[in-house]
Amino acid sequence: MEKLTNKEEEIMHILWKLEKAFVKDVLAEIKSDKPHYNTLSTIIRNLEEKGYVSYNAYGKTHQYYPIVSKEDYKKKFMNLAIDHYFNNSYKNMVSFFAKEEKISVDELKEIIELIEKNN
Repeated sequence: MEKLTNKEEEIMHILWKLEKAFVKDVLAEIKSDKPHYNTLSTIIRNLEEKGYVSYNAYGKTHQYYPIVSKEDYKKKFMNLAIDHYFNNSYKNMVSFFAKEEKISVDELKEIIELIEKNN
């Protein structure tokens, strides 16, 4: 699974949300920095070449849909991020968010409870 550019990832989030969409539907969902229709069409075709989307053809029009799930993408790239930025240590990752005050003590307690329930 190839890493996506930021714009490709943004488009994938829209496709995961819509499940099936024509280029015009995706364009309507983009809130800021709307690309030109042809540019967006090229981005979606690149996603197809990378194996992330497929399409149903209706004459000259294509309706695109994701073939990589959001969950599979998240697992792959979260694991890569943890490996690259936290030396493959979930402890280092949680410590980072605690130091940055992005996670509360109550949230950490909930995580501990979840871990204990699964063991």
